[in-house]
Amino acid sequence: MKFPEQLLFMKNRKAVQKHSDESMNGKLCVVSGATSGVGYETIKKLAAGKANIVMLVRNENKAKAVKEEIEKKHSVFVDYFIADFSDLKQVKKAVLEISEKYPRVDVLINSAGLYSTKRIVNEEGYEMVFCVNHLATFLITKLLMNKLIESSPSRIIQVNSEGHRFNGLNVDDLNWEKRTYTGLRSYGASKTAQLLTVWKFAQELKGTGVTINAMHPGGVRTNIGNNNGRLYRWFLHHITWHFLKDPKISGEAIYYLASASELNNVSGVFFNLTIKEKPAKHALNTKKQEEIWNKSLEMTGLIKKDG
Repeated sequence: MKFPEQLLFMKNRKAVQKHSDESMNGKLCVVSGATSGVGYETIKKLAAGKANIVMLVRNENKAKAVKEEIEKKHSVFVDYFIADFSDLKQVKKAVLEISEKYPRVDVLINSAGLYSTKRIVNEEGYEMVFCVNHLATFLITKLLMNKLIESSPSRIIQVNSEGHRFNGLNVDDLNWEKRTYTGLRSYGASKTAQLLTVWKFAQELKGTGVTINAMHPGGVRTNIGNNNGRLYRWFLHHITWHFLKDPKISGEAIYYLASASELNNVSGVFFNLTIKEKPAKHALNTKKQEEIWNKSLEMTGLIKKDG
């Protein structure tokens, strides 16, 4: 059966994945959301490959425990910085501290994520899922971009999702004030926005030695969604989880994307785990790409808002 190009994600999830055993010895990797799920499996694999790790996470107690575990097992250096991704001021402060403390960053992996069944806004009035999944990762990437260029060849990996296919992105209503909020479309909007800015980042980074790619980490068991109500959590852990895979496959895939020499010059690509894939049509819209780029710069405070 020949799959239409836009439906290849259904076939790719069963494809044989690529692997890398190339060493990451001496590389410094900054990883967000590193104390559980995809991020945690990623740093375990990176540390096994002898990379040093800087975690950007929300929970200090978990960070301390993970730091101790990884350093003891793999004899690599692990550091952490604390920031709540729903508060962009905290994110900016932590990233600037990372940039000041470390002379180089070889790999940036943005893997923190949020899914919410209810519309929640932060103190700035930004819808929480859009803030955590897109604005925070956009801000981190922008603030570390010069450091990555100075450290080139280097790589950026945005952990995205096939959930971008739900879309929901309306540049004139990013905070869901005019529309009925749904968890799937809100999540889809945040992941669509992230993809649109990945293409723009790839253009800006051309010729610098820095690559940026996005990837779907597979249908795996993670704690995303645990912030929702008791019924949702029960369904997630007792029903949904039975159909999901071990997040170890995500860590393996990200290690390949971070280390494989065959990807040295590959940038601006969406991967389903390790398989190149065409995103949904709306995530390739060049007009929206410019609009969401400018909106993201404004919302993160990197440029002044009009008026």
